Amino acid sequence: RELAQALRTGRALRIPRARARARQRRSGARIRDMANISQRPAEAADRAVPGHWEGDLVLGKDNKSAIGTLVERSTRFAVLVALPHGRDAAAVATAMTEAIQTLPPLLLRSLTWDQGTEMAHHKTITLDTGLEIYFCDPHSPWQRGSNENTNGLLRQYFPKGTDLSRHTTDDLARVAAELNGRPRETLGWHTPAETLARLLSHQQTPGVATTT
Repeated sequence: RELAQALRTGRALRIPRARARARQRRSGARIRDMANISQRPAEAADRAVPGHWEGDLVLGKDNKSAIGTLVERSTRFAVLVALPHGRDAAAVATAMTEAIQTLPPLLLRSLTWDQGTEMAHHKTITLDTGLEIYFCDPHSPWQRGSNENTNGLLRQYFPKGTDLSRHTTDDLARVAAELNGRPRETLGWHTPAETLARLLSHQQTPGVATTT
């Protein structure tokens, strides 16, 4: 099963105030049993070891619809996750679990998220996938810089004020493939897809297929 891909060259974008307020509303209720980003393995910080991800939601009209985004820190490879059944904790857990289960075991080290209540079922995701989940400090989007940059780029395709639930997995894959096929200076002018494929070909284990 092919993975959705997304990311292109670009610097991190500033977060508009309206978006920050929406994020604040999402994090109004405390999530139980959170592991703070300070507990994340140190290897995740320098991006040298693959398998550490950043995640978030891109919100649609009236914050009623969303697209899930996952960005691998070392390759900037991104996965877009359709959320046709809403963005509550149960729907997000189901969709994220299905997406994460397509990833090679090599890439299942950690996931860093903000404190949005859509991740209230994080323990279920970890149980089903083996991926440990860590949470950023409140109102600290820079702790997921690659993911924030990706979300900003996606607005070129999914403008604010539109219904994101109408986009299928195939729709997201087409957009993601276009973005992820563009070279990035930080990757030596290789693309995220090329970088990930090269990494997997060098470290492939029996039964693990590379992603193209």
